[in-house]
Amino acid sequence: MKNLFNFVILFSFMFSLTAFGKLRRGKLVDKLKYKTYFNKCPSKIGGKLTLLLMKEFEKNNSLKDVKELIVSEKLDEKYFLSDYKISYDPLLNKLKFNFECPEALMKVQIYKSNGDEYYTAILVDSGKLVDPTYEVLLRGEKKLSKKLPELALPVSALDKNIHDKVTSLVANMTPDFRKKISEVIVNESNELTIILSVNRRASSVFLGKDYWSEKVGKLVKVVTYMKKKKSIPAIINLTNSKKIVVKFSDTI
Repeated sequence: MKNLFNFVILFSFMFSLTAFGKLRRGKLVDKLKYKTYFNKCPSKIGGKLTLLLMKEFEKNNSLKDVKELIVSEKLDEKYFLSDYKISYDPLLNKLKFNFECPEALMKVQIYKSNGDEYYTAILVDSGKLVDPTYEVLLRGEKKLSKKLPELALPVSALDKNIHDKVTSLVANMTPDFRKKISEVIVNESNELTIILSVNRRASSVFLGKDYWSEKVGKLVKVVTYMKKKKSIPAIINLTNSKKIVVKFSDTI
């Protein structure tokens, strides 16, 4: 009788542990919680991604499965992520998502050799070309208020990564000077032209094929000096890196 009593007690204890384990795995004791840091990312898409990744995690309680899903489905590209970190605290049964998104630099128009538009995109600070929807999402949540300058370049320039060079060029400009850029144009010969807008007056800057960074340094000095003089060149020719040719026709 004593042995039977001990067996009942032991069985009850083991059943309780098993039930408790199932109860935890079923999240009846501790419901899965989460915290998302959107940073510069649009919260609308960040929220959708969070729910998607939580559902994946809940299948097997596996961070590995979550990260494999991101890679296999290219969710970082789909949701405009430049970086992400995901962690799980088993004691709190809590997931933490930390999303980072790139800065939008320019509106881009890619055109064919005959001049017809090929497609449009947004150039971001990583040098990638992303879907124009990204700008719409940022503006919808007031995470982008400034007007983006436009970049026009031929399809052939993509193969030579010209957009990467333009990205580096623009990203290294001061915010004040970047605001003066209205348009950037790359022609079929990969020659660069920048259209500035200073107090609503246009100035065309011809930079040629090479030494762009060096030439932009000189351009900044010219524009800064001329602005103090209350004048702005209508044309600034920097195709020859050793000299600057300007044409004045406007007064600020």
